[in-house]
Amino acid sequence: MAELAIGQAVPDFTLPASNGSEVSLSDFRGKKVVIYFYPKDMTPGCTQESCDFRDYTAELRQHHAEIIGISPDDLKSHDKFIEKHSLPFLLLADEEHRVSELFGVWKEKKMYGKTFMGIERSTFVIDEEGKLAKEWRKVKVEGHVQEVLEFVKG
Repeated sequence: MAELAIGQAVPDFTLPASNGSEVSLSDFRGKKVVIYFYPKDMTPGCTQESCDFRDYTAELRQHHAEIIGISPDDLKSHDKFIEKHSLPFLLLADEEHRVSELFGVWKEKKMYGKTFMGIERSTFVIDEEGKLAKEWRKVKVEGHVQEVLEFVKG
């Protein structure tokens, strides 16, 4: 499947959420949505990124943007992650990586000489009409959330 393009409508999707419900992208129509895909709960880079989004949640919401984190972890793992780091936004469980594949972030990765499939850290901003407004792929955590905030403000 071709990767999503800026300005293109993002197909609706539904995933189980950390609040116990099923959440769809269309639930957020009328607001901007910042979706960040991350590899794994409780790992150093993912913890830092999630805590950075936590620290900027109020400011992002002032600009009518909601944050959603998505990883292949299950809801039990998400619950522990949220509790340990006081994350004030939803985490969605993409255990079968359907949504990760939709966004083109489920990739072959290499670590310590081993090849495996996993999430390429990426962030997407969906506009109020459900169209892709901005994307960051192969994200480096440091300073990233500030870039997202600047875009959302702009």
